[in-house]
Amino acid sequence: MLMVGFRGTELDPATPIARAIAAGELGGVILFDRDGLTGTTGRNITSPDQLVALTSALRDTALAGPTGPELLIAVDQEGGQVARLNQSNGYPAMVSQADLGAADDLDRTTDVATLTAITLLGAGIDVNLAPVVDLNLNPSNPAIGALDRSFSADPDVVVAQATALLEAQQGAGIHCVVKHFPGEGSATGSTDDGVVDVTTTWTDVELDPFRALLATRLPAGVMVGHIRNDRLDPGRPASLSVPTVTGLLRGDLGWDRLVVSDDLQAPAITRAFGPDEAVALAIEAGVDLLLFANQQVYDEAIVEHVIGTVVGLVEAGRIRETRLDESVARIEALFATVE
Repeated sequence: MLMVGFRGTELDPATPIARAIAAGELGGVILFDRDGLTGTTGRNITSPDQLVALTSALRDTALAGPTGPELLIAVDQEGGQVARLNQSNGYPAMVSQADLGAADDLDRTTDVATLTAITLLGAGIDVNLAPVVDLNLNPSNPAIGALDRSFSADPDVVVAQATALLEAQQGAGIHCVVKHFPGEGSATGSTDDGVVDVTTTWTDVELDPFRALLATRLPAGVMVGHIRNDRLDPGRPASLSVPTVTGLLRGDLGWDRLVVSDDLQAPAITRAFGPDEAVALAIEAGVDLLLFANQQVYDEAIVEHVIGTVVGLVEAGRIRETRLDESVARIEALFATVE
């Protein structure tokens, strides 16, 4: 139930991340080009040859463990400013989603998405935490609009563009996770800086892309964001909200596949909830895969800490083992489709 980030361009068998993979304690890892704390490049990716060697070592370590080859390797490869594989580390530049939406050329979007899939597969990566399907309702939004991450303010354009992207990448063998449910496009701040409340700006139209895309069954998963919306759940961000995840996403929209949290080390979470409580609330909300990017803070022993927290929650009777089994089954269903 864990996906974590780590430092290193090689996999040292003596490190906690390697030991956790070997023990079958991880659902996946997430790779980055830059380190969020130091601001330096080359955190996990420096060149195509280096990246292939790293992903091969990750898979070989998982293969030798008790759960076999079950390890997801993920990146955020949206294009534009959010592309972990880029020209600085030897990969082709990829246009932003905003550029694709403005061009409104689905054939071009398919071509770009296909190139992205080929690039990721060649690098040993099987999960793309993309596309962004937030509506560009606030072009100054520092997390979405200002970074050209949204296809459009028009839900029809977003759905058409995202469908073309999903068909190309999923068809090629990349598992795509759409984000950020239930919509962050109207926000005026970034959850990387603290709590962001969209209660007065969010509208139901922001659900339209999710509703349409999830009905196609094309996405492999949905990432739930950390935006607070008191109209959906007073006091709790979406990623920790039972009404939002279990009620709205799983109930109203009928999504029965993988749900991934946004980074649970983001200030929007850490400043309002302790780490143990955030884990408990995310699981109670219905999240399957808990993401700890190790970019806002760096905890080398994060896997051990979170597992200890979950064990304690089960022993205390707060989390049922059957609830954990539900998430494990959804993750294993995705593993079954990873070649």
